[in-house]
Amino acid sequence: MQIYYLILYFFTYGLLGWCTEVAYAAVRQGKFVNRGFLNGPICPIYGVGVSVVIYFLMPLSGSLALLYAASAVLVTVLEGITGYLMERLFHHKWWDYSDQPLNIGGYVCLIFSLVWGVACVFIVRVFHPLIHKLLALIPFAAGVVLCAGLMVVLFADLYVTASGILKLNRQLETMERIAGELKELSDKLGETIYENVMETMEIREEGLKRISDAAAGRKERFEEITSEQRQRTRARLLELHERYEAVSRERSRVAGRLMNAFPRMESRRHKMLLEELKKRMKNRM
Repeated sequence: MQIYYLILYFFTYGLLGWCTEVAYAAVRQGKFVNRGFLNGPICPIYGVGVSVVIYFLMPLSGSLALLYAASAVLVTVLEGITGYLMERLFHHKWWDYSDQPLNIGGYVCLIFSLVWGVACVFIVRVFHPLIHKLLALIPFAAGVVLCAGLMVVLFADLYVTASGILKLNRQLETMERIAGELKELSDKLGETIYENVMETMEIREEGLKRISDAAAGRKERFEEITSEQRQRTRARLLELHERYEAVSRERSRVAGRLMNAFPRMESRRHKMLLEELKKRMKNRM
């Protein structure tokens, strides 16, 4: 029964957390934004966080000060661990408190920790008893079926979201490779032009000193070779540029939703390229 209720708490508070995030985004942006990590109406971090707080801190509900302090510390640890693991797993930073005072790695900060503490005290002492009474009204058999169905949907959503993030990572890696080759070819083209100019200057100096058929022939052969090289390089540059534009225009519903839901999302490996994709997405809206 304890596991059964913990699962119900997870989905209940995950849904309520999602509703809170959506309402907050609606007030700030004036439109609906799915603020969850997943596609469905649930924020797993809220479900896990509140369920853990209820499980471990309910015995402290009699002491307001102790409950507040323990809640602030526990939720801060959970948020920090979640942010760190998600960044290591998916190579993206989903939220960033770096501009807030007394933050740790941008994952947590003092101000939000204090707010989480107040919220958890309210949940444990006021809100959760009401939620538990409502959940207790659900017949056990129906509740088990409901939990099983929700778990299936949750794992399916996790799979779709993870696949979308991996696709975004592959897109960024492809753009990185193309950009690298573009830079390399541009450098080579610049070097060729420089060498062409220097060689031509040398030939002209020689021509001023001694005009000969051999020098003229050498100049003509060199210009033919470098001209062909420049044409091939320019053709390859154009091909790579078109490929880069095509890759950057690729649209993923999951990736687009995540970038919209987490406007401060950062890529650990491709920070500048992700910012470019964000700008392109805004321009298409």
